[in-house]
Amino acid sequence: MSRLLCYLFLALLFSATVVSQGKLTGRVLDSKGEPVIGANVILIGTTVGAAANEDGYYVVLNAPVGAFDVRFSSIGYAAETVKGVRINSGLTTTLNSTLKEEIIQSEEIVVMAEKPLVDTRQTSSVAIMGKEEMKIMPVQNLTDIVNLQAGVVDGHFRGGRAGEVQYQVDGVSVNNPYDNSSTVQLDKSVLEEVQVISGTFDAEYGQAMSGVVNAVLRSGSDERYDVYAEVYSGGFLPSGKTDFPHLGTVRPTALQNYTLTLSGPVGLDQTSFLLSLRRFTSDGYLYGERRFVPTDSSDFLLRDFRPPGDGSAVPMDRSSEWSWQFKLTNKSIANLQANYQAIGSIGNSQRYDFGFRFNPDGRTTQHRASLVHGFDFTYSLSTTTFVNVNIRHNFFEYADWAFSSIFDPAYQRAGPPRGDANYELGAIIQGVSLGRFKQKTNALLVKGTVTSQIGEHHMLKAGVEGQSSIVGFGAPGTIFEAVQNGQEVLIPVIDDSLHQGLRNHYPVALAAYVQDRIEFPYLLIRAGFRIEYVDANGRIPGNLQNPSNSIQGAPTAKRKATNPKIVIAPRLGVSYPMGEGGAVYFSYGHFYQMPGMSLLYSNSDYSVLRNLQAGGVSYDVRGNPDLKPEFTVQYEFGVKSVFGENVGMDLSIFYKDVRDLLGVEFVSTYAAADYARFTNIDFGSIYGATLSYTQKFLNILYWSVNYTYQRALGNSSDPHETANRAAAGADPRPRQVPFGWDQVHTINSTLSLSQENDYSASLVLRYGNGSPYTPAIGSGFGADLEENSARKPSWAVVDARFEKYFTIDDLNLSLFLRGFNLLDTRYENGFVFQTTGSPDYSLTPGGDAPQLINPSRFSSPRRVELGMSVRF
Repeated sequence: MSRLLCYLFLALLFSATVVSQGKLTGRVLDSKGEPVIGANVILIGTTVGAAANEDGYYVVLNAPVGAFDVRFSSIGYAAETVKGVRINSGLTTTLNSTLKEEIIQSEEIVVMAEKPLVDTRQTSSVAIMGKEEMKIMPVQNLTDIVNLQAGVVDGHFRGGRAGEVQYQVDGVSVNNPYDNSSTVQLDKSVLEEVQVISGTFDAEYGQAMSGVVNAVLRSGSDERYDVYAEVYSGGFLPSGKTDFPHLGTVRPTALQNYTLTLSGPVGLDQTSFLLSLRRFTSDGYLYGERRFVPTDSSDFLLRDFRPPGDGSAVPMDRSSEWSWQFKLTNKSIANLQANYQAIGSIGNSQRYDFGFRFNPDGRTTQHRASLVHGFDFTYSLSTTTFVNVNIRHNFFEYADWAFSSIFDPAYQRAGPPRGDANYELGAIIQGVSLGRFKQKTNALLVKGTVTSQIGEHHMLKAGVEGQSSIVGFGAPGTIFEAVQNGQEVLIPVIDDSLHQGLRNHYPVALAAYVQDRIEFPYLLIRAGFRIEYVDANGRIPGNLQNPSNSIQGAPTAKRKATNPKIVIAPRLGVSYPMGEGGAVYFSYGHFYQMPGMSLLYSNSDYSVLRNLQAGGVSYDVRGNPDLKPEFTVQYEFGVKSVFGENVGMDLSIFYKDVRDLLGVEFVSTYAAADYARFTNIDFGSIYGATLSYTQKFLNILYWSVNYTYQRALGNSSDPHETANRAAAGADPRPRQVPFGWDQVHTINSTLSLSQENDYSASLVLRYGNGSPYTPAIGSGFGADLEENSARKPSWAVVDARFEKYFTIDDLNLSLFLRGFNLLDTRYENGFVFQTTGSPDYSLTPGGDAPQLINPSRFSSPRRVELGMSVRF
């Protein structure tokens, strides 16, 4: 395998990769409708351009992403400049020009580009938000932007499970193989563009079943320096004081953010840089009281609890982070552009734990660090062909513990967490949490593509990519409670046969694809296929019926290596234009994705089953490194249309057949004992529709609304669900029920008003009719047999932002005010009591007494932020 990776790496050095580039095309005609042969087309401020052919057709293949002024010129014609043309990553922007004959010297014609309300040249559902739109919206990070798009419900794309989305930065994956989540958290200050594909997607995207998010980072200019700084501060203003203890006092600095961005030339020929630094802190909205400290020694026998703490209010949902982005770009060598970029962050946080509300210092702290960095090389072989090479290193580290060393004396001084059922409903008033976990990923990615425009109608991409990862996770030591000489003590154990410590795993993934984008005025076709190879490099029992080779008289077998998995995924999209401003489109594709490596490798040591008694059952689910990729077939049909110049509409109908989802099977041994293990056994089907509507008024007022209808059904919402039901005595057999995130109706509406260099205002409304929950229909055994048969309450959240701009010479200032959850909605698809379907009351208040006073059952209350920005 190492030799194969070496060959792959060498091959890629002469190949390419997809980075943040788009395509600009169109025709240049004269006032009589005749082609202007040889007309020059150039993106002002860049060296990128093209010349029109004998039909007046031009194509700028390797166009950078962003908003540019495009200049059309030819001898004998008055030049024309179109300002503010936005180039989108991986997409085609069409821009036609009509040049007027120049009889005498005349001024250049300048026009403003109009962003199309609907892109009728797409073959699936794609939402794009540029930095100009992000700037005026009440959003702060990539997650906020993604969740506003049609088809997305709290990170779930069109009804898919969590972890089914490919997150990319400048066209390269930043997913953590451990759980398929993004390793970076991006603030909008570093984003040039965000592209959200919630429908089917091209063959160049892999290891995703539900969608793709591509974040394009900003770059510096090699012509001028730019300094930008932003600071804001805010706090929570709930309408009532009873739901959130200690939140009645206004804390205007509970949340703080400081951002500084520098960009410009570095003093070398055609070389620019961009450096962005950000500091963020938040106390959260959940507070506790330091009534006790971990090292207290209360008399539990006599129930003598004398709080020695200072009684101060302590934020229990606190987080802080340093993050940065650095990008260096060089274009000094003809036809070659080289980039180095790095995105990193270091942060700490503490999760709210209601049990520790009077002993907040006894909780664990979560430590997080990430770094994504690497090189991009773009070489233009001609005006119609270019190649890229991208090499990226993704690093992620996460740790959750009270103290970093398992031998820290503080563990012994504090002891395990203890409470008394008769004091404050069993609150923990002594000790520290003994939980310990660490996860670390080092991944090397090498991607490559060659892109070529063949004639007027075909743009061909062919690429390969590879990823080699070291994924480590586990408990870096386990602390046991024991009694020695009549005293309770804690015994630290680094590793033993029953409790594995930190383990490293070495999965490898390779892929190749071919994609053709065929563009005619009357038809657009995107067709391709993708081949994927995955090797978990793990080992499994040679005989599942005698997994630990411990059953007397039963056949034995040595452990064997896992088998590599190879899949082929075809993709097809067709768009048929209808008149000037409409199109009908259809798309189809096969999509594969490996489950998170944590589910392959966790509990994958089957030797512990040697203690499984004959006739017994182990519900502790064993990992399975020999899992195959999960599989989805997706169909989409839609209509896009523009009505006049001010109204756009996009209607999409979709269906997804989901197979080989990760689930649980029970394996019987030769000793008539059963154990649970992961396998590709779960299934689902998802169908629905999305409708997006956009309308503009006088080019300063925009209103957009998107509606999602979906039904997401399957046999389990979580891979562990079958085992959990069996352990609880419920019927574990497959049945089709709504997934836990199956919110049938979702609406996102945005109203924005802006006048350039003067003011901007925006209002966002989000509505959901509630996700499923399992009601308690009685008491005792079998009281909750109707899985996900009821709906949580509907909810609505309103956010707003207002900003005023000031200009003083070369200094641009702004003041802004933002409000989140202005209606102070207390519920947003969170916790409900099974007996009532409400978060406010229960039919069994005695048994639910702790939860009835737990403030974390409510969503975040109203938050207000005030800030300012300055740009030189």
